[in-house]
This record gives sequence, structure tokens and C-alpha cells, in this order.
Amino acid sequence: MKFSEQIKKLRRDQGLTQEELAAKIHVTRQVVSNWENDKNLPDLETLIVISQTFQLSLDQLILGGTEMTDKLINDASETKRAKFNFWLALIGGGLMVIGFICFLIKANSVEYVDKQGFLHENFYLLPIGYLFLFSGLLVILVSGVSYLFKQHKLRKSQN
Repeated sequence: MKFSEQIKKLRRDQGLTQEELAAKIHVTRQVVSNWENDKNLPDLETLIVISQTFQLSLDQLILGGTEMTDKLINDASETKRAKFNFWLALIGGGLMVIGFICFLIKANSVEYVDKQGFLHENFYLLPIGYLFLFSGLLVILVSGVSYLFKQHKLRKSQN
């Protein structure tokens, strides 16, 4: 049974109007109407309130149809994906900052020749700086392309 049919049946079995149900679960009548007309689905917090109102377990309320389960799974995976992308961007930015710090140290360090004729220079900071800079840029680009690809794939599956 679809969620829209299930919520309508539960409401009618209790002898409630859409307005009365909306008042009980602290939403508007239009929200209840949209659920019953299969225009959208409630969020998890509202599902908990609905299950308490009708004295049903979340399993009984959600597993009546697979669309609700799919929505909850997709919402959870989108949250995980967003956190993962945030951390990748943070790591990439950190790597780039380390690269710039290497360049600053190299630019402000003093090169000198000691009494034995040896040149003392921090030449290794340039390749290390470039390595960090490009590594950070690569991490950010890969995470961005991955995000755009998943968004494109998600849009295609919804159409």
C-alpha cells in the first residue's frame, strides 16, 4: 500500500478530518492533503509523530509501501555523501594551504654559502609545495566531478 493510501485510511479509520489530523501532528491541512494526493512525503520527525498519533510502530507505518523506505534510504545516503564531500573539500583545502606555506617558507628563507663552499638552500620546498598544491587541487576536483556525476545520475533516475 502506498503511503498516500495508508495515511488516508488511517485518518478515516480514526474519524478525523484533514484539519484535525494536521492539528494533531502540528502541520497544515495542505501538507496532509499533499501526502494523501501523493505529492510529497513527510520527513522522519513527522513520521515519528504520525506513528505515535496512530499508535503504530514505524515499521508498520513505513513498510506499508516501499516508496517511503526508499525515500528514507536516499535521504540518509545524501547526508552521508554531503558529509563525505565536505571532508574531501576540507582535506583538499588543507593540502593546498600546506603547499602555499612551503612556498612562503622558500621565499623567505636565506640561501648562503658556508666557509667550506657548500650552498645551503631549501630547494626541496618547491617540489614539495607543488606536490601539496596539486594534490589538494586534485582531491577537490575529483570530489566535485564525483558530486556532479552523482547529481546528474540522480536527475536521470527521477525523470
